Amino acid sequence: MSADEQAVRCLVEGRVQGVWYRAATAKRAEQLQLRGWAKNLADGQVEVILAGSSDAVAEMCRWLWAGPSGAQVVGVTVAEWSGVVAPGFDVS
Repeated sequence: MSADEQAVRCLVEGRVQGVWYRAATAKRAEQLQLRGWAKNLADGQVEVILAGSSDAVAEMCRWLWAGPSGAQVVGVTVAEWSGVVAPGFDVS
């Protein structure tokens, strides 16, 4: 990653499964030219890994609080991510 890039892991809580949250996240991430993935976790949260320019990551983290119209987000926890993030955005 370049000096202007960062990677984060976000855990999104609330009504975020079954409301197209992952698909909407992928669409917005691609618009911001971010790479990473979004996946449902067994505990009802959605895990979102984001990598790219610091500005785009910050904007995406703000967007995660709203999500698609059917979502009801009650919390977003953001932490630095040191793992590898492949090109593209995957929705598992």
